[in-house]
Amino acid sequence: MPHINLQISGQPNAELTRRSSAAVAEITQRVLGKKPEVIVVSVQYQPHESWIIGGVPLSEQGRNAFHLDISVTDETNTKAEKAQFLKEVFETLSGVIGNVHPVSYIYVIDARAAAYGYGGLTQEYRHQHG
Repeated sequence: MPHINLQISGQPNAELTRRSSAAVAEITQRVLGKKPEVIVVSVQYQPHESWIIGGVPLSEQGRNAFHLDISVTDETNTKAEKAQFLKEVFETLSGVIGNVHPVSYIYVIDARAAAYGYGGLTQEYRHQHG
């Protein structure tokens, strides 16, 4: 695991989806130590006129933005690893997307192992029976 939800301002773009999801997956594997075979990335697009920062739509600011949520099992990453992840994701997606507004959020969600999992099993179950 983890599961990553990435929202990008603009219209759907297959090449941008491919490049951004690959970049985020690579950083997730390298910095957070997650196994590539269980990294899931979902990408959605939001029109610039519907993305409002500071009361002004991106369409009027001439900027792009993104929002990334990543769910990881609580206590599997240090504060330093999460800080490095935020730094690298922001830098990388800024380069991939281009002209990114600094108010583009990244949220590492520390999900409790007993309340999070895949394949019908919690991460707590995997830990106890692994």
